[in-house]
Amino acid sequence: CLPANQERFANGKLATVQFHPSAQVVMTAGHDRSVSLFQVDGVRNPRIQSIYLESFPIYKACFSVDGEQVIVTGTHHKMFFVYDMMSGSIIPIQKVRGVEERFLRSFEVSPDGSFMLLTGTSGYLHLLSMKTKELISTMKVNGRCTASAFTPDSSKIYSYSKEGEVFIWDVRSRKCLHKFEDEGSLEGKCIAVSRNNQYVACGSASGVVNLYTTDVCLKENHPKPVKAIMNLVTSATCVTFNPTTEILAVASGETDEAVKLV
Repeated sequence: CLPANQERFANGKLATVQFHPSAQVVMTAGHDRSVSLFQVDGVRNPRIQSIYLESFPIYKACFSVDGEQVIVTGTHHKMFFVYDMMSGSIIPIQKVRGVEERFLRSFEVSPDGSFMLLTGTSGYLHLLSMKTKELISTMKVNGRCTASAFTPDSSKIYSYSKEGEVFIWDVRSRKCLHKFEDEGSLEGKCIAVSRNNQYVACGSASGVVNLYTTDVCLKENHPKPVKAIMNLVTSATCVTFNPTTEILAVASGETDEAVKLV
């Protein structure tokens, strides 16, 4: 296959590559301050368009669930951008009232499209309405939160702390339902919940990825993993399940070719 972004290679590191939820389109975004969309036909992969955000190196970009918007956060900014693909307009969200953070970088969009979860510093998690981009509520974990994931029905959030603890939140009441310790984790890095809500995968700084069943996570404080995946030797920076929950991809951004499919 040709490179998906062959019509416009980025000038800097790519931070995000994501397929559109419904169209045959792929998005790339990164440190060269641009977001590009490509039509994936496998023949030419023509570029649809690129938007440039001045002095805004991109930390993460993500499609909304309906595929009509792209949300973009920067590496060192407290503001973020919403790119409306229908109107072609770029909307800066200068400040979210009630959110006092120096930087807004990491975020997740809920599978039902109604929430956006911003990961703040000092363990704060800010739940925003996807429609209005206004703050609904703030939750706090012990220590620092490094990664979060919504369950497929958007009813719960799993938050992974730097200290290796996982907190399970109820989205409706914003109460902590349970917390458990990720076995052997010295520092939490990434977390994923499978599409059928059967498994939770936790990746740590040592490169070990632990796979748990969700029912055990909700009951026990020291659950035993179904499987510990030891294939990565550097920090696990990304874990994700395929849609049918048959394959788990584990990857490390700290060395070349460190992508494993389990």
